[in-house]
Amino acid sequence: MFFILALYVSNTIQRKKGNTQERETALPSIDVRTKEEKEADGFGCCGKYDVCEQDSLIATYKEDPEYFDDEELDRFHYRESGNYTDKEVEEFREVFYTIIDEEKPRWVRSLQLREIAVPDQMKDEIVLIVRDLREMHALA
Repeated sequence: MFFILALYVSNTIQRKKGNTQERETALPSIDVRTKEEKEADGFGCCGKYDVCEQDSLIATYKEDPEYFDDEELDRFHYRESGNYTDKEVEEFREVFYTIIDEEKPRWVRSLQLREIAVPDQMKDEIVLIVRDLREMHALA
């Protein structure tokens, strides 16, 4: 409530000062085409960069999660990444290391879409492995 009141007061003061100027720079456009439409146009995620079209906020709401025989992990929905026991972390590791290498990034994306946080104990190893896989793929 306080924030709304403060915003209203700030806007009123700005208008009284005569500051009614619109934003000069245009807002960035958001590409809402489907992944298939982008690939047909020759635009897609190459996997070379840390920031990728597939990781955008819009893509999150357009994609359906993919399952990798890991439905049991759905019980960790909304769990904070630092609140896993060692036994629960081992469940994540078991799934991660049984998935073929090419599917590991898709599995992590699936967890994001399902709002399942990766345990803190695994984040570094997942990042290293996925980065290595991308580098090997880029060299091939």
